[in-house]
Amino acid sequence: MRDADRRSFIRGLAGASAAALCGTALSAHATPVQAWPSRPIRLVVTFPPGGSSDIVARILAPLLAEKLGQAVVIDNKPGAGSSIGAQIVAHSPGDGYTLLVSNSAALSIAPSLLQKPGYDALSSFEHLAYIGAVPTVFAVHPSVPVKTLAELSAWIKEQPAPVAFGSGGAASVGHLIGEQFAQTLKLSMEHVPYRGAGPMRADLLSGHIKLAVDALPQNIALHQQGRLKLLALTSPRRVAQAPGVPSVTELGLAQLVSENFVGISAPAGLPRELGEKITEAVRQIAARPSFVQALQAQGFVTRDMEAAAFTRLIADQHLAWADVAKKTGAKL
Repeated sequence: MRDADRRSFIRGLAGASAAALCGTALSAHATPVQAWPSRPIRLVVTFPPGGSSDIVARILAPLLAEKLGQAVVIDNKPGAGSSIGAQIVAHSPGDGYTLLVSNSAALSIAPSLLQKPGYDALSSFEHLAYIGAVPTVFAVHPSVPVKTLAELSAWIKEQPAPVAFGSGGAASVGHLIGEQFAQTLKLSMEHVPYRGAGPMRADLLSGHIKLAVDALPQNIALHQQGRLKLLALTSPRRVAQAPGVPSVTELGLAQLVSENFVGISAPAGLPRELGEKITEAVRQIAARPSFVQALQAQGFVTRDMEAAAFTRLIADQHLAWADVAKKTGAKL
């Protein structure tokens, strides 16, 4: 072979090798997105079974599994004001196989109450899809001789000792709303945190505690059955699922309005294409009339939202709840 031909042949081999290496690199980079999901997806819920986040997860999981062709496993990881579950997800690989059922407690409240939360509400996650929100409600045992929030306030002032109020856990929306209610009206109240709304509600129904600030969905049927009295919603207006329950706004306590949101987030570092794929899948499911009806029947207010808008909501809530936590002195 002539020298010129040999040099041309070698250059060709080098070019082919480089192209092959480049193609391999591109393929290796693209495969996680193209092949995802190739194994079960873990959906981490930061509360025990029975809470609002868990309700969303159990409605969403089978629909997401059907759409993606892969099992979606719910993993309840409660504790430390929802921060345990959030930490688990924040420190998981950003590969789309571990997702967080994100909520106000884990992302907007707990980081303000913990000295070292172990994650940042914004930089530790990719916030992918907003699903809906639920108002909290002031719920009392039927033995409490009140019918309105004003009467509840007067009753609390008459008691010889601080009145205990329950919530689904420290750093929950119910916790801070209760503290804010007590501070605003100068009431002597004592927070009793539970490991989830389920055990708290059991104590409320038995009369072990007389008052709770809880998410609306799980209390609608109990109210209709006369097993609990619902005095006010922490929403700007009344909701169709409980038309007889006034909002705090119409009662002159607009500062108690809160949105207890639920959405889907992933660990930071998730490839953009994969994040978009998850976002689109969740948003398509969330737009189905049957899904909307299932959540609305539970007291949720659903809304479609771009991922960027969801991230801004979390940032805004984080600032707002940090201010409430500071004013009320709430601690974890």
